[in-house]
Parts: sequence; structure tokens; C-alpha cells
Amino acid sequence: MTTRTTPTGIHVRDMTVDDCEAVTRLRVRGWQAAYAGLVSRSYLDDMDLTVAEDAERRRASFTGGSTIVNVVAERPGLGVIGWACYGPYRENGRPPARGELYALYVTPEQIGTGAGRALTAEVLARAAADGFPDLALWVLKENARARRFYERAGFCPDGAEESFEADGALVPEVRYVRSLGGPAA
Repeated sequence: MTTRTTPTGIHVRDMTVDDCEAVTRLRVRGWQAAYAGLVSRSYLDDMDLTVAEDAERRRASFTGGSTIVNVVAERPGLGVIGWACYGPYRENGRPPARGELYALYVTPEQIGTGAGRALTAEVLARAAADGFPDLALWVLKENARARRFYERAGFCPDGAEESFEADGALVPEVRYVRSLGGPAA
């Protein structure tokens, strides 16, 4: 297990099966805080109902030989305060040449403490070591805070857009990409 500690006391380490419940709750709280006003309130509130089911799916993925890499950030006395995961880019019908940052969440009270930057640095280093030439991510088009965060981390929008449905409404996303300095795809 890899563990890194930042100067601010944040520990970044591999996620374990014991972290599944905390990560699921963190993801739900992250959605509810970050997407308030961008996604319907009823959709966000309903996420609370699926915590146990989602945590069980995460536990099962640990035994399934997944190619997804999960890392958590923790602070002494607070436990898990952040989570990120990445793996091969999800694109139908094409072999995955690039990596994709699937998720990065920090508990709302810990935003601005360096946990997100620590998780990002770890993911970028690992994805580069895994041989991905670049890393893509999808972010809500209207989520200005997240877009600024990713831009400061060196990600740039590449013009791709798509939407997902939440409670009957389309929620637009934009794709960001950052080169990892690896071989060309």
C-alpha cells in the first residue's frame, strides 16, 4: 500500500475495502454540495437512499479484478476526507488509449485544505506511471468551481460535450484533458 503525507498532514493512500462506506457517503455529500442548483434537489436527495447499495457495489469491485485505481485522502482524527479514482477512458467501440479521472470528491468542510490537490497529484503520478499519455475527465458545464480547480491543475477543455439525464432534465458536461507526458496515443 502506497501512502504519502503532505506538509499539511493529509495522508493519501490506496483505498481499501474497509473504506467503501466512507467513500460512498463522501461521494453523495460531494454531489449534494457541489451540484446544488445544477441538478434537481429531488435527484440529489434520493442519493441518500442508495448509500448501502452503492457501498456494496464498491466492495464487490475490490474482489472483481477491476482496472480502476482508487485512492483516499485522510486527516488524523477525521478519517477519510477525500477520494479519487481513475482508469482506462470509457469510450464505446474503441480501445482505451487514454486514462480517465472518473471521480474526485472532498468532504465539503475540507474543500480548500489541499486534499483535492493531494489527490490530483497522486492520480496524475500514478496514471503517468501506468503509461497513459493523457488523462481526461468530465465536469458539469455550469460547475465553475470545479472547472477552475481542474484548470489550475493543468486540465483544459477540449471542446467535447455531452449530457446525462437527472430527474428528466439534461445536465450538460464538458470534457477536460491533461497531457501526462507519455507516449502519443
